[in-house]
Amino acid sequence: MKQADSPTYHIPVLLNETVEGLHIRPGGVYVDVTFGGGGHSREILHRMDARSRLYGFDQDADAEKNIVDDARFTFVRSNFRYLRNFLRYYGIDGLDGLLADLGVSSHHLDAAERGFSFHSNAPLDMRMNARAGQTAADVINRYEESRLADIFYLYGELKNSRKIASLLVKERTSRPIETIPQLLHLIKPLFGRDRERKELAKVFQALRIEVNQEMDALKEMLQTATEVLKPGGRLVVVTYHSLEDRMVKNIIKTGHIHGGYEQDFYGNIVTPFRAINHKVITPDEMEMEKNPRSRSAKLRIAEKK
Repeated sequence: MKQADSPTYHIPVLLNETVEGLHIRPGGVYVDVTFGGGGHSREILHRMDARSRLYGFDQDADAEKNIVDDARFTFVRSNFRYLRNFLRYYGIDGLDGLLADLGVSSHHLDAAERGFSFHSNAPLDMRMNARAGQTAADVINRYEESRLADIFYLYGELKNSRKIASLLVKERTSRPIETIPQLLHLIKPLFGRDRERKELAKVFQALRIEVNQEMDALKEMLQTATEVLKPGGRLVVVTYHSLEDRMVKNIIKTGHIHGGYEQDFYGNIVTPFRAINHKVITPDEMEMEKNPRSRSAKLRIAEKK
């Protein structure tokens, strides 16, 4: 397929830092599990030799418009939680590097009809894969009140999660909540004007995570990475909120998603990784000014022992 002409689908975050973190080797096999606009993948290809291979994963049909026309590249239209299955399908027994730029892309936020942004006048959708699965409207209108409250608390870290859930459940008894303007009209009065924007972002984050089962998918992908990366292979992950970052930090530090750990005879934590950067890498002022999405980005890099 032809490479997309527009570079504005998604501005890659921490581009040089992430690709350098992969420590690309001659003849290596690499995976970009969040292909999106292809920005990271194009830079990886630029630094690869003729014998190397790159696989790009994305479940969003829109991402296919950005497929790179390069014999060394293979696009996989799938959620990265199925990484293991596709590596087996392509006969790959080990990776030299895996890159993940998590979170919602600038394309999703700009595509009003997808319902990711609270600035849009659109249906409550929020599906990364628009061809399947439940929408944000389904979650709001079908979940029990306690489950809704848990989602807003766990995924949005909202202190008034129970109040939000109660309000939505009460409203939906008279009519379904199906659009972004409907939702905003209901919940805006719950937030002070000074924190309204941040709180609304948390509500939308919580719904998006639930709709796309992002935490489960990330857990499966990270666990697979511990098994398929070769010794010396790099794990490079950009996170955007504390839930993601905590999971990535745990897998690097202990080899376990939830932070439980084992110790050797000398009391050292047993982990399959060696942290390359002990302090998270964040964008500089220039990048944050050019790309506001990067403001909350944190980069962690680890090497398989």
